[in-house]
Amino acid sequence: MMLPIYMDYHATTPVDPRVVEAMMPFFSERFGNPASRQHQFGWIAEEAVESARTMIAQLIGAETKDIIFTSGATESNNLAIKGIVEAWKQKGNHIVTVQTEHKSVLDTCKKLEKSGVLVTYLPVDEYGMIDLNQLQDVITPKTIIVSIMTANNEIGTIQEIEQIGKICREKDVFFHTDATQAIGKIPLSVKSSQIDLISFTGHKIYGPKGVGALYVRSSSPRVRLSPQMEGGGHEHGMRSGTLNVPGVVGLAKALEVSVQSMEDESNRLLSLRDRMFDRLTRELDEVFLNGHPARRLSHNLNVSFLHVEDNALMMSMKDIALSTGSACSTANPEPSHVLKALRLRTERLHSAIRFGLGRFTTAEEVDYVLDRVIENVKKLREHSPTYRKVREQSIFHSL
Repeated sequence: MMLPIYMDYHATTPVDPRVVEAMMPFFSERFGNPASRQHQFGWIAEEAVESARTMIAQLIGAETKDIIFTSGATESNNLAIKGIVEAWKQKGNHIVTVQTEHKSVLDTCKKLEKSGVLVTYLPVDEYGMIDLNQLQDVITPKTIIVSIMTANNEIGTIQEIEQIGKICREKDVFFHTDATQAIGKIPLSVKSSQIDLISFTGHKIYGPKGVGALYVRSSSPRVRLSPQMEGGGHEHGMRSGTLNVPGVVGLAKALEVSVQSMEDESNRLLSLRDRMFDRLTRELDEVFLNGHPARRLSHNLNVSFLHVEDNALMMSMKDIALSTGSACSTANPEPSHVLKALRLRTERLHSAIRFGLGRFTTAEEVDYVLDRVIENVKKLREHSPTYRKVREQSIFHSL
């Protein structure tokens, strides 16, 4: 076992060696621009891009022409939401989303509100789940898109995507889901879930950074988008710019490997995650799980250690990479907006740690992390007046 230990797989993942191998030729030998249609270098690059597009489409049950390559999930989310709002403004000006969405969705919606778009931010219950009846109630004739992430990046809660898709189809509104954390981790089918747009990225599934995709349904119903980047008319006119060919190839390979190993990897990570939580709750008191106990990603464990400040705990274990929330908003010292939306009491908000397990996490690493966490929680609690008070009350009541 080598230090430091990485347990922040929600933030990013190392590139799988199989993905690197698939990408390498397109940095030097096959370096052509896929938009260069007059010679072999361009043809070879274009063939690689279209092969990747076909593979990705097949893995999510889509048509090849439905896949648009982007720089990542943030761009995909922006393109999906802004593109729908602009293209369908004659139909309506209302968006429905959720308080626990990624900032690339929430900030996009806030920006659109400034231009007169109406946005409903659905609340969640204590586990991070939306109320499907409430979703039905807030959709109006002016609603044009519902944007709800498949699985949350902080607490791992998985929404009831198929039911949401059914509601949106019945109400005749587009359904967009940010599947960044879910794709390659749980089964996803755009047809069975009646999804109209899906955003995802490469670096969460052991692929390269700086490349992602947006699925845009081309029929039954056809989804029309207004492009957000002009110039050249690439990607069926929806997203101009020279494609990152090595990245596109890597994205497709990463998704292929993830889907092929999904069941085995999910079972292995679930076993490691449960091993972690069982020992933490056995050897420490005042430990609380954040997120849904059952409908959650197998590699996610978000736990609050009461009477311990989250940053203090992380600083006491500099040889372990953990997180207190989203890697996309770490500059904000405020508690996670996701945990706030669960309406947790203040002590839980400030003592939450996210453990993100992954493909290269070993049982040995898990045991080392457990030893360090338990040791440091106990040490930090020795200096906590609130914890001493709780212990004294507990001893008193046990007499």
